[in-house]
Amino acid sequence: MTRILMITAAAVSLSACSAYAAGHASSDVKTSDAGYFTDGHDMTLYTFDKDEAGKSNCYAGCAKAWPPLLVESDKPLPAGFSVISRKNGDQQIAYKDQPLYLWINDKKPGQTTGDGVKGVWHIAKP
Repeated sequence: MTRILMITAAAVSLSACSAYAAGHASSDVKTSDAGYFTDGHDMTLYTFDKDEAGKSNCYAGCAKAWPPLLVESDKPLPAGFSVISRKNGDQQIAYKDQPLYLWINDKKPGQTTGDGVKGVWHIAKP
């Protein structure tokens, strides 16, 4: 019985790690051919009107739907980009002090389905 519990716990742990990793894309930031910012996997990045300069206001359910773009390496960021600290200590990438996010409903590179959601989410552009 103990062995089954250990295997189940390991599977749940791996599943949770995979889900977390899937929501937090590569911290490489680039400009798409269409002129908006994407992460290292070519997924569209967004800004949130309710954020403050250098501070995210997207947590809990908001952050599940709009995963923050977190720093994953010590690679230098392009000009204009910076790192802000989230409440939990995670380091989020920002552009001109505006935190950057992914949108859970964008399933493949090039999708921009988050633009204009609730009038407060916008594609991040230079």
